[in-house]
Amino acid sequence: MSDPVNDYALDTIWRTARSYNGWLDKAVPETLIRAVYDLAKMGPTSANCSPARFVFIHTDEAKKRLEPHVMEGNREKVMTAPWVCIIANDLMFHEKIPQLFPHNPGAKEWFSEPHARQEHAERNGTLQGAYLMMAARALGLDCGPMSGFNQDGVDYEFFAEKEGTHHWRSNFLCAIGYGDDSTIFERNPRLAFEEACQVL
Repeated sequence: MSDPVNDYALDTIWRTARSYNGWLDKAVPETLIRAVYDLAKMGPTSANCSPARFVFIHTDEAKKRLEPHVMEGNREKVMTAPWVCIIANDLMFHEKIPQLFPHNPGAKEWFSEPHARQEHAERNGTLQGAYLMMAARALGLDCGPMSGFNQDGVDYEFFAEKEGTHHWRSNFLCAIGYGDDSTIFERNPRLAFEEACQVL
């Protein structure tokens, strides 16, 4: 059995971590973004299907392509963040099952129906997006997740006409950097155990 992580780790990843709306003028190297992904990819998914795809946007040119598809209230957060990640789902993820689930490559057929692929992509891809946020926090970064954007616009701009990505669909966006504490709001309440849970 593993020992629990210490309170510093719990605070960093969960208890004092916040969703940020603004960023310090502090660079985040690509090597750190790669390290975030290398942690996030270890999170579990159904049959290791790993349907999430991540588009890490860093250059001003790429941000300007994203900007018109983001709701006005989110644009400054997107444009000033060192990185913005489009967390997307690959609706043809099953093609990689033989690579990712080698002890049972025939599991690819479990996802032969488009409806089954979409259901599993949405569930597991969202999990992977959350893993990415937890990994970023664990490595000292802050996150600003958001769903206020035009999904069709983002998909057309970044996926539709690019070889290998035309079956990707955006799920949510996440700005990544070193958060500016002056841009966060008071923490909102959370539901108590008795309100949100049952013990049977």
